[in-house]
Amino acid sequence: MSSRPPGSGPSGDGPPEEPPGYKLGPTPPSVIGICVIVGLVGGWLLHLVTARTGNPPLVGWLPTVTLAFVDAVLGATTWLTWRALQRDHGRLYPHEAVNRLAMAKACVIVGSLSAGGYAGYALSWIGDKAELAGVRMTHSVAAALAGAVMVLIALGLERACRVRSEDDEA
Repeated sequence: MSSRPPGSGPSGDGPPEEPPGYKLGPTPPSVIGICVIVGLVGGWLLHLVTARTGNPPLVGWLPTVTLAFVDAVLGATTWLTWRALQRDHGRLYPHEAVNRLAMAKACVIVGSLSAGGYAGYALSWIGDKAELAGVRMTHSVAAALAGAVMVLIALGLERACRVRSEDDEA
């Protein structure tokens, strides 16, 4: 039998062991990078595959407007979350903070895939002599920028969801 108190480290004199479970942290840059690369390759391949069938898709303004709308809603949520947790000192239920963190993580992934996908599609049209190549590039670049803005705002929401620890307040 061990004589160490419950919750102490393996040697009995260290800090208490953390209970098993999942710790949420900020989205690592590697995940964002992988999603952007997957999106770039997917956007580039979309052009190659659809060009062989003779009808590459024309990107309109709707994807850009939709991403910009999500950016606006996400930005408002980020501001309200930051204000509730930082300025108003924790006036947010825990399940609300977890829901917002989950939304932020999802938006980081979706935004980076969208930014990469539209950027890859735009890049695939460089030097192409097709009639609507310029239009496809312009619309794709605008949608890629809106996706990149989503990533930045979502990272801000992740940061806004951080709760100050007791060590920080001291």
